[in-house]
Amino acid sequence: MFFSVQDLELRKIHFDVDFPPGEIDFLDPALHQNGVLKANGVVELLPHTLGEIRIKGYLQAEVGSACDRCLEPAAFRIGSDFDLFYRPAKAVPDEEDAEIASGEEEIGFYEGDGLELEDVLREFILLALPMQMVCKPECKGICPSCGQNRNETACSCAVKAGDDRWKALRNLVS
Repeated sequence: MFFSVQDLELRKIHFDVDFPPGEIDFLDPALHQNGVLKANGVVELLPHTLGEIRIKGYLQAEVGSACDRCLEPAAFRIGSDFDLFYRPAKAVPDEEDAEIASGEEEIGFYEGDGLELEDVLREFILLALPMQMVCKPECKGICPSCGQNRNETACSCAVKAGDDRWKALRNLVS
């Protein structure tokens, strides 16, 4: 769903959309959408700005991935309000070391004549996901020696001692 600046100059645009799995590309083959992604809200062009767009709404989705510890399927529910601001990319100075003013670190940028809702939702979901995606907080992971999933079976592998060459560094931490 595309929101053009020309349409937004005339009126706010309300949206209430459902995206089936696979319609939004998360740019990561490990991530996939489990079920329908629902989003609703309003998009408006802010007055007295040079094309700044505000998107405010609610998003509900479930994203799946492999657990970072045990590689089993893991699901992450996202249900959250969002209030996002976007400026035209041409408003950004060409300087490499341009200073970001206080409050501007939360502003995104768009190119062209408007915004694609799918791009906004993808960005919001990717930022809402946890840094370490685990199936459950108490996940034990995979044994580094035998490769067994420690959540399913306990292995009898002995913990190997660390490399002695790093012993001096270990003493610094202690």
